[in-house]
Amino acid sequence: MYFAALLARTEDGWEASDTELDDVETLSDLTDLARDASVDEDTVLVYIEQEDAWFGVIRVDGEEDPRIYVSDASAAARSSYGEILLTDELLGREPGAEDEIAALEELVDLDGTEDGEPEVSEHDAVDGRADPAVDDDVTPLDAVPAGPLGDLGLLADFGLSEKELLTLRTDALVEITDALGAAEVMESVR
Repeated sequence: MYFAALLARTEDGWEASDTELDDVETLSDLTDLARDASVDEDTVLVYIEQEDAWFGVIRVDGEEDPRIYVSDASAAARSSYGEILLTDELLGREPGAEDEIAALEELVDLDGTEDGEPEVSEHDAVDGRADPAVDDDVTPLDAVPAGPLGDLGLLADFGLSEKELLTLRTDALVEITDALGAAEVMESVR
């Protein structure tokens, strides 16, 4: 189960609203959603949580690039909304690397061999394991680190240090909104 909320900073404090992510397919869509909720191009935080698995915070300040933090990248990678947050830049990959892999995969048959190339049998395996050079499941670009990933300082100026952000787990939204002084407004939408 997912929960998503927007927190928009205003002159009078924070305004909170829950949000539907049905029409969000990319980080750009999510950023636009945040900017639409912004008051005078002030800070907007988007909070996404998959119950007991991971949470993510996206910070949008005016027209600046969004800043992202994900509590568990490997768990988020298995989630459609988490995949939105795990950009090439965040994962340290070259932009467009996935497109290059897809193009290369089109050149290879479904069995993982090029046309006319013999298939690798179990006897060709190294030490009883499949040869990593031909193992389709082992691709360095697909590796997503377990644990936290992203901008640890995205909430530091609001009173939530990097160390505190790293310790957040299941009640992250409560602790984040407490630090922001927005617990009451968030409670009204949750």
